[in-house]
Amino acid sequence: MVSASSPTRPFEDGNYSHFSITISLNKTSLYYNLIKHYKEHIIKLVIYFFFTTLLLANPYPDFTKEDFIYIQKKAGKIAKNRTQDYQKTISSYKKLSKKRQLEKVNLYLNQLLPQYDDVMHKQRDYWATPKEFLIGGFGDCEDYVIIKYFTLLKLGFDKKRLYLTTVHEKYIGGYHMVLSYFDKEGESPLILDNLSFRILKLEIREDLEADIFINANGVYKIDKNNRLSKVKNYSAKFQELLERVKKNR
Repeated sequence: MVSASSPTRPFEDGNYSHFSITISLNKTSLYYNLIKHYKEHIIKLVIYFFFTTLLLANPYPDFTKEDFIYIQKKAGKIAKNRTQDYQKTISSYKKLSKKRQLEKVNLYLNQLLPQYDDVMHKQRDYWATPKEFLIGGFGDCEDYVIIKYFTLLKLGFDKKRLYLTTVHEKYIGGYHMVLSYFDKEGESPLILDNLSFRILKLEIREDLEADIFINANGVYKIDKNNRLSKVKNYSAKFQELLERVKKNR
């Protein structure tokens, strides 16, 4: 029995208010201390995700004023103008939708002139870097594919969706290379081809039969359900190209 002079206990007579306030204050204090303790880690995470987002767009190929001066001395004014135009034009595509970027990049780069490797580089099957292609002004089918690949990375495309693709030309025979872009999982990839200004799905390109798909993660084959299965861990040719790109060539 509680006397009149005895203090009221928190749980007696429905008196929970003091207890609730205490819990609320303790929670607030706990949250404050947690935020204070992890503030530095939170800031670091925010900075990390911010710069990771920025780095999704690969700046290569990029040219400085010094590069343009060097290019003019080495390859002439036309080569310098061509690289300047590339940099300005691709930059103007940044705010377009992904669909429009694909169309614009394919159309613009298909205007570069074709030439066989043994004429341009005095060897067969030479994979030119985008800078080599732009400075030289001529390239073979794989050179168009490579410059489109890096240009789309420059615009922020996911490199996991882009593949250098060797195809067999059913009607005229021989092998050709195109760039495949897997817009949606399970769907036929879109094909960027230097012999066509239209971007169509592979399943619509009845003239082409896909052989292998190559990117930085490996070499793949495609099945009838548009699923890729890895057949090799890497392409030696593509890795050698990436090494030259790393040297900003």
